[in-house]
Amino acid sequence: MVEQMNSEPPREASETVAAEWRKVLAMSERRIDPAMPRAAHAHPALRELFPMVSHGALYFSRCTQYPWTHDVPTLFPRPGGFHVFRHSDQSVIGEPDTVEEAVELVVANLPAGCGPAVDGTPDDL
Repeated sequence: MVEQMNSEPPREASETVAAEWRKVLAMSERRIDPAMPRAAHAHPALRELFPMVSHGALYFSRCTQYPWTHDVPTLFPRPGGFHVFRHSDQSVIGEPDTVEEAVELVVANLPAGCGPAVDGTPDDL
């Protein structure tokens, strides 16, 4: 039996997260309001989580592979402000007017023991 060699070493979770943040921060205004990822990335606790963008919203996961975690609040734009929502229990956390307030709400509502994203799925937490 011949073992196939992988030419690339496995990435550390922090490298995967950093690479994804670079992609999100470089996205056009048509995909996401650039103020949202910039404000979130400025916060150390959120910078360690895996970011995702869908329909103009900024999601965070505690793991780097699908299926993502749903216990970290999501940041949605709304007319005149932002909407912070947690999918795991369908909780509306708040509707602040500024992106800075929205980021603070996300951080204040991180799950207990939330730390850097892990390389893997929710089963690896």
